[in-house]
Amino acid sequence: MENKVENNNFISNFITEDVSKNPGMQVHTRFPPEPNGYLHIGHCKAMAIDFGMAKRFGGICNLRMDDTNPAKEDTEYVDAIKEDIHWLGFDWEDRFFYGSDYFEQDYDYAVELIKKGLAYVCALSPEEMRDPKYCGDLKNPAVSPYRDRPIEESLDLFERMKNGEFPEGAYTLRAKIDLASGNFWLRDPAIYRIRYVEHHRQGNKWCIYPLYDFAHPIQDALEGVTHSLCDINYEIHRPLYNWVIENVSVPKPYPGFPRQIEFARLNLTYTVLSKRFLRSLVEDGVVDGWDDPRMPTLCGLRRRGYTGSSILRFVEEAGVAKSENLVDIRQLEACIRDELNETALRRVAIQKPIKIVITNYPEDKEEVFCLPNHPQKPEMGTRDMIFSRELYIDSSDFEEVPPPKFFRLKPDGEVRLMGAYIIKCEEIVKDDKGNISEIRCTADLETGNGNPTDGRKIKGTIHWLSAKNAVPATLRLYSQLTTLENPSELPEGMTYTDFINPDSLQIVEGALIEKSLADVNAGEKFQFVRDGYYVKDTKYENTFNRVVGLKDSFPKK
Repeated sequence: MENKVENNNFISNFITEDVSKNPGMQVHTRFPPEPNGYLHIGHCKAMAIDFGMAKRFGGICNLRMDDTNPAKEDTEYVDAIKEDIHWLGFDWEDRFFYGSDYFEQDYDYAVELIKKGLAYVCALSPEEMRDPKYCGDLKNPAVSPYRDRPIEESLDLFERMKNGEFPEGAYTLRAKIDLASGNFWLRDPAIYRIRYVEHHRQGNKWCIYPLYDFAHPIQDALEGVTHSLCDINYEIHRPLYNWVIENVSVPKPYPGFPRQIEFARLNLTYTVLSKRFLRSLVEDGVVDGWDDPRMPTLCGLRRRGYTGSSILRFVEEAGVAKSENLVDIRQLEACIRDELNETALRRVAIQKPIKIVITNYPEDKEEVFCLPNHPQKPEMGTRDMIFSRELYIDSSDFEEVPPPKFFRLKPDGEVRLMGAYIIKCEEIVKDDKGNISEIRCTADLETGNGNPTDGRKIKGTIHWLSAKNAVPATLRLYSQLTTLENPSELPEGMTYTDFINPDSLQIVEGALIEKSLADVNAGEKFQFVRDGYYVKDTKYENTFNRVVGLKDSFPKK
């Protein structure tokens, strides 16, 4: 498979140029997830770029938890993030950090800016800072009545903020940059705020916390990061990133570094990647956890049956670009389908069983037919399928009043049982309510092993299970969680909750599977012939999740 991350793109071109201008430079990147939720497929692109670019240039990549906002962060998410990164095949070795590791340095550098006259304590409330009277507009500069506050007064107030003397929102520390800048992020942005929230690592030690735009460049520089690769939303923040690096005395890995480079995020059809929305799905019980197979989280995709290699292949095929684009979710499905087509053992499962009785087959007889584990790969071996008088087929393979060109079982019609005999429908038996209780057939006993050279030309072949080789199981069939094709085009006045797909999960009770499947381990994957690819569930007993169908199941436009 061609690796598009390895191919030249604008990021690799920038890094190549930087390395050529700085002989001996060790490329150093970082992956900085915020531990306030589980990683989703959108993070995979950033992960592949951060770790992939470091590997490509013989460099290193740090893992840093961006835990400067204590409100929603938790060690549960930290552990899950580590697990997901390793599952995708990446490793940070001994370079694991927390943003909160640098709170002391962040505070010291903030004090340094105040002493340089480059930061001041402001008493405008968050609401006032958003008021056009103070934030200005494209024609009018912002206004801050506290911009000329004396340095000593700001130092005193900032220390008292740290000591917990003021309520939340009473003061912020703002960088003194340019109130008239056309880039609103440079109009004296807040770099510290008061928060009385317990931190998952620091406890109640701090009641002031640095904002991301101030803390992140400092963290990068302290760790020796050369290239800070982030999504395109931070492009407008880059001048602020550079301003912080230039105006605090943080050690720099090389002159002019770290350097921020932005790339387009990964957006998929029918897939909402908003952490707030995903969290609400979990908390409101719409799904059965962060690992629900309908969720775009990595743990959800893993439980669904996706592999790390299929996801990385999808990310590589989506490519690295500067402009936003919407990738069809079917491209992701195609990646796992292609992989499982090569690796998954073939097995039989029947969603809605109908009993078949072979009237000309002895009641006390049974025989064994040998079926391949993979029709194109003899090296994957074979398995034995027991054949007996009583069998089951899927209800979809029988029609009492068949439509035109129906080549499966029908009254007086013949069909070939996969790998076994040709059978003919002779009689339909119904119960008192008119439901079919069994179908009585005869078998052409000269056609065993599904021999295509037996002289019989039968168009239809269906799968089956002997009653002696079938055990009950539950199948869970998944489809897209939302019906909104392009999540960025949310209609005005509506929320993503308005587009929850009521048919995103169908639970099939009373299905039948090969007896050997009852003892497989959770996470093992199979192709259920003529149906799709399935994985043994990790949460529910005797349950198999459909990973993806054999073919694209999306309706045609």
